[in-house]
Amino acid sequence: MTGKLVAIVGPSGVGKDSVMNGMIQTEPRLSLVKRTITRAPGLGGEDYEAVLDDEFDLRAAAGDFCLHWSAHGLQYGVPDTVRARLARGDWMLVNLSRAILVKAQKIFPDLIILNLCASTDVLEKRLLERGRETAEVVAQRLQRATQPLPDSIRAIPVMNNGPLEETVQAALHHIQSEKVS
Repeated sequence: MTGKLVAIVGPSGVGKDSVMNGMIQTEPRLSLVKRTITRAPGLGGEDYEAVLDDEFDLRAAAGDFCLHWSAHGLQYGVPDTVRARLARGDWMLVNLSRAILVKAQKIFPDLIILNLCASTDVLEKRLLERGRETAEVVAQRLQRATQPLPDSIRAIPVMNNGPLEETVQAALHHIQSEKVS
């Protein structure tokens, strides 16, 4: 049986990590893809492999990542081991940048994309509460949040303005038709 890769995308502050963790807790047959990031270790949010830029570059050149990109001054990589896990039948959630989606759809033609959305007020509140960015950076992220996905992207919109449990249930409902088993 072939697995499925489910990309969770959306602007900063939309709650991607919270929604993915809620989906895993509700549906234990799902698993998270652990990304490699050029970020200091232990900063919270998601479970990631922290590496320095030089190591990331070497690993990308060696083909260790099936997808990799730069955003917000960091580099992100999805390990190539995802392909073997899909072949084994695993269903996995991965936090992807909206900028890498066209390439991701080419590499994974059956990719399911859930596009998390929230109102500007909700995004601003969440970004300010997490306290990682200045007000200027928050304003830039809010402006970027309104940019649409490329026309060629097949994404399912999921609103995350209300209680997390409602968003998790809506996200699971959208992938349930694919018969997670």
